[in-house]
Amino acid sequence: MTVGQQRAWDRHWERLGQEVKALPAGPVRFAEWFGREAPVVLEIGSGMGETTSQLVAAAPDVNYVAVEVYKPGLAQLLLRAEALEVTNLRVLRGDAVDLLTDHIEPGSLAGVRIFFPDPWPKKKHHKRRLVQPEFVHLVATRLQPGGTLHLATDWEQYAEQMLEVCSAEPLLRNRYDDWAPRPDWRPVTKFEQRAVEEDRISHDLIFERTELT
Repeated sequence: MTVGQQRAWDRHWERLGQEVKALPAGPVRFAEWFGREAPVVLEIGSGMGETTSQLVAAAPDVNYVAVEVYKPGLAQLLLRAEALEVTNLRVLRGDAVDLLTDHIEPGSLAGVRIFFPDPWPKKKHHKRRLVQPEFVHLVATRLQPGGTLHLATDWEQYAEQMLEVCSAEPLLRNRYDDWAPRPDWRPVTKFEQRAVEEDRISHDLIFERTELT
């Protein structure tokens, strides 16, 4: 990590961060961790935090949780959050599937965001992609009725896979006929800017959880 990232980590990790593998058994008590009751939004794969920090700052009424495996990325997110003086961010380091499976209560999340996940473009690596039927079903079970799963990618084939997989999940319904309009509130990431430069079109998908049965 850079000197700045290490300082941010040292200042904020103990209060704002936890390792997924070190979490106690059972669901995370987000209201206690944040010190308030508020809708919980989970972002999976926050990268270096450039977009995440802006989204957190723009939604002070939301308890925003970012899960990421890359330690320098989380440190950079903490550094950016410090600069923006946000108080509604908590971060988790580790595997999102483990977090969702073991530490998130069913029907408890207001939203899940996955922006520009690794596309694994080679066909032989497609099975490594995060957005697969089993994973989408897991996410859907953790959303509250009306809660949203928001996906974005600049890889056409992956976008098509996301649309197919999410459309096949009975607990979800697409808010649009297919692609969602690009929300004005979602900042342009460096990946999205690179896609523009390489003439790739970014796609957003917004699915919502149907009523619990």
